[in-house]
Amino acid sequence: MLNVRGVRRAALGVMLVVSGAVFGARAEAQAPPDYTMNAGDQLDISVWKEPDLTKTVIIRPDGKFSFPLVGEVNAAGRTIVQIQNDVAARLKTYIPDPVVTASVHGLDGFRIYVIGQVTKPGAYVMNPRMNVLQALTTAGGMTPFAAVNDVIVLRGAAGAGQRMLRFQFGEVSRGRNLEQNVMLEAGDVVIVP
Repeated sequence: MLNVRGVRRAALGVMLVVSGAVFGARAEAQAPPDYTMNAGDQLDISVWKEPDLTKTVIIRPDGKFSFPLVGEVNAAGRTIVQIQNDVAARLKTYIPDPVVTASVHGLDGFRIYVIGQVTKPGAYVMNPRMNVLQALTTAGGMTPFAAVNDVIVLRGAAGAGQRMLRFQFGEVSRGRNLEQNVMLEAGDVVIVP
């Protein structure tokens, strides 16, 4: 005779394992990517047992910074670990087995801009990510004169590389066309006419 209680427990155990795997995969798929550095960000870099190689650097508009014995380091678009490894590899010429520590000192380069018919137009530091609705909220919301269904996001460098993304607040607020509520990138400009 089958033990009904045992079968139920086994089935429950299998369901928990399967649901845990599904939820774990979803959480892993939704994990935010590592932060990549932008022009204007600041880093603290130090080399263990080398007090002369401790420095706070600012990533220049060209995406690089200078460091003693290393020279120019490309930083924009790279993670802190990639930068740390690059500096350590270049220092090996001068220091055997250098231990390099890099940490983010300031995220001034991770800015977006909100202009037009909002309560508080200006530049805002994103920490760590922000979508269009969050940017509009950060800017104090739209004024009564705003064309709420004609909001645009300008992305990319001026000229041929620039793209325009449309955002219709009325649609998104009703739960439609939610793909318009894109995650913003450094340098994006949200325009509320």
